[in-house]
Amino acid sequence: MDSEIESIEKNGTWILTDLPAGAKKIGVKWVYKTKLNKHGEIEKYKAHLVAKGYVQEYEIDYSEVFAPVARMDTVRMILALAAQRSWVVYQLDVKSTFLQGELAEDIYVEQPKGYVQKGAADKVYKLKKALYGLKQAPRAWFSRIEAYFLREGFERCHSDQTLFIKTNNGGNILIVSLYVDDLIYTGDNMVMIEEFKKSMMREFEMSNLGKMKYFLGIEVLQLSDGIFIDQKKYAMDVLKRFGMEGSNAVLNPIVPGFKISKDETGVEVDATFYKQIVGSLMYLTATRPDLMYAVSLISRYMSQPTELHHMAAKRILRYVQGTVNFGILYKKEGNRDLAAFTDSDYAGCLEDRKSTSGYAFLLSSGAVAWSSKKQPIVTLSTTEAEFVAAAVCACQAVWMRRILEKLGHTQDGCTTVMYDNSSTIKL
Repeated sequence: MDSEIESIEKNGTWILTDLPAGAKKIGVKWVYKTKLNKHGEIEKYKAHLVAKGYVQEYEIDYSEVFAPVARMDTVRMILALAAQRSWVVYQLDVKSTFLQGELAEDIYVEQPKGYVQKGAADKVYKLKKALYGLKQAPRAWFSRIEAYFLREGFERCHSDQTLFIKTNNGGNILIVSLYVDDLIYTGDNMVMIEEFKKSMMREFEMSNLGKMKYFLGIEVLQLSDGIFIDQKKYAMDVLKRFGMEGSNAVLNPIVPGFKISKDETGVEVDATFYKQIVGSLMYLTATRPDLMYAVSLISRYMSQPTELHHMAAKRILRYVQGTVNFGILYKKEGNRDLAAFTDSDYAGCLEDRKSTSGYAFLLSSGAVAWSSKKQPIVTLSTTEAEFVAAAVCACQAVWMRRILEKLGHTQDGCTTVMYDNSSTIKL
């Protein structure tokens, strides 16, 4: 707590003043967190002073709140390229991230408990910079760091707002991807990398985490023959949380050909518990494309889950139990060109007869993007269902090609999409 207050004071986040007539003050509270490393050991204790932003009113206290975050597809593409070119990926963490963002609005907060100034208990703090919990804090922080990147000669990628690229006269490249306060960077020139690190540490209070090892719950192993990513610790935590760590493993996440329906006559189960299972499994799909279809299927029945849906979710957990070590390896000598695969079922949903589209993209011999989604329309033939899936895959391919081009990875010729429906190919 002392460290947080010291950080706030050092950063010039606020000034003590009287509350102007007609203005309102926002309450604050302390939030505590224990940060763990990938082995589950305590890394550090954190205390954040958080503003009670839920009392803020739209267009009175704030207007714009949006702050972009990196897409996992982009992060995986960066790792695949780094593996292919034998680059090392590094990581930085910004201390007290939201305290760095400049505020455009006049906001007053009460003095925090335990740190009320003697003889000035009736005074409030006027914020010059953002505080955790404020609605506009993410926007203010992103505006600040974006301005810094542009000032330092980085170019922002229009296809992914959180991707910044810098090139020098010698054709060397530095790539930075931002996810709120977590930042990964890589490139082909150690001088540029070191200069960037020193510049960031001068501009912001940073924790230098060195080589990328643990990012948003994803474990990253940088090897001589490539880069391996998995979520072993997270998978173990999920199994432990739902009491499935000692369960018997199964060979597939869903019985082939098994159809799930609303099961209106079935016995209902605790919807909150079911949603927790689905939400936990959804995050596991960040490195597990093999779970994507099954998790997408069970997520459709979160409003009124029954024992049938619960059993399907438990089967996925049993599959995870036997595959906790599974992950993706991006090989140094892997395929250089983007490879795409797509498919669709026909009228697979028993309720509304909508089809499910799916695709997977490979780069450096590892999957970099995948999806399994119910189509928004009812298709009238297998050709139409498959064509819709192909169109979605083509859109993703165009976006990925644009990102890869910005990352300095140009591909000669077209991206071939692998498909198994001859009438759709002809169309």
